[in-house]
Amino acid sequence: MNPIISAADLASESAGPRPPVLLDVRWQLGGPNLRPEYEAGHLPGAVFVDLDTELAAPPTPGGGRHPLPDPEVFGAVMRRAGVSLGSPVVVYDGGLGWAAARAWWLLRWTGHQDVRVLDGGLAAWQGELTTDVPTPAEGDFRPTPGGAGLLDADAAAALAHKGLLLDARAAERYRGDAEPIDRVGGHIPGALSAPTSENVAADGRFRPAAELTERFTALGAADAPAVGVYCGSGVSGAHQVLALELAGIPAALYAGSWSQWSSDESRPVATGPDPQ
Repeated sequence: MNPIISAADLASESAGPRPPVLLDVRWQLGGPNLRPEYEAGHLPGAVFVDLDTELAAPPTPGGGRHPLPDPEVFGAVMRRAGVSLGSPVVVYDGGLGWAAARAWWLLRWTGHQDVRVLDGGLAAWQGELTTDVPTPAEGDFRPTPGGAGLLDADAAAALAHKGLLLDARAAERYRGDAEPIDRVGGHIPGALSAPTSENVAADGRFRPAAELTERFTALGAADAPAVGVYCGSGVSGAHQVLALELAGIPAALYAGSWSQWSSDESRPVATGPDPQ
C-alpha cells in the first residue's frame, strides 16, 4: 500500500462508501499543544491526537524525549478516535509531515496496515474545514507490537557498522556544530547524515519515488543488508522511514534516537562530517 495519499484522493475517499478515519496530529517541536488550532478548523470528521501525550510516553532520563507509548495506552487513544483494525486511517499534521509520520509508524508498528499520511498535510487540503469536534463510535483496534522494525541503542550501534544507519537530523547537528536540544552534539559512530528535509519539495510534499530511490541508493541503502534510521527523538526519523518505504526500501527506526543515545555518557559520540 502506498503510505501517502494526495488531498484530491482523500477528498474522493472521504465522500465514498468507506471513508477513512482521520487523525489530526498537528504538533510544534518545543511549542504548546496545538489543539486550539485544531478547534479553530480541521478536516471534517478528524479527531485530534496529541503527539507529546498520546503518541509518546513521558520523557525519562534514559529513554529520550519521546519514548514509545505503552501499547495499551496507545490502543485506547486509537479506539477513542474510532480506529478499528479493518478501518482505513489517514493521518495529517500542519504540513511538515513529521508528526503524521510518527502516528503512521506507530500504527504500523502495532499491527495496523491500512494507514496513510496526507501528502503535504493540512496545507495541501483544498476542501472546507470545520470547527465541529466529532465523537466517533469506539473502534476495536488492539495493538500487537512488532509490525514494523524497531531498534534499541545497541542494535543501532551494530547496524551503523554492519548495515546502514541514517541520521535524519539537520547536518549541523550531525556534525556537532550546533545542538539546541540534547546534552551534546554529534552522531552515532558509523551513521551517515541524511537530513529528513531533503525528502520533500518546497511545498512540503514528498519528492517523487524515483527521486527518493536515487537519493537513498546514493547513500548505499539499496545494497545494504539492513537499513535503520534515527533522529532527535524518534519523530522526524519516522518521516525518513516513510520516505524509504516510498523508495521501496524497508527500514527500522531507533525510536530513542539521539536524545536517548546522548543522555548516556558511556556511549561514544562522533563529530564532524566523517561517519566515524
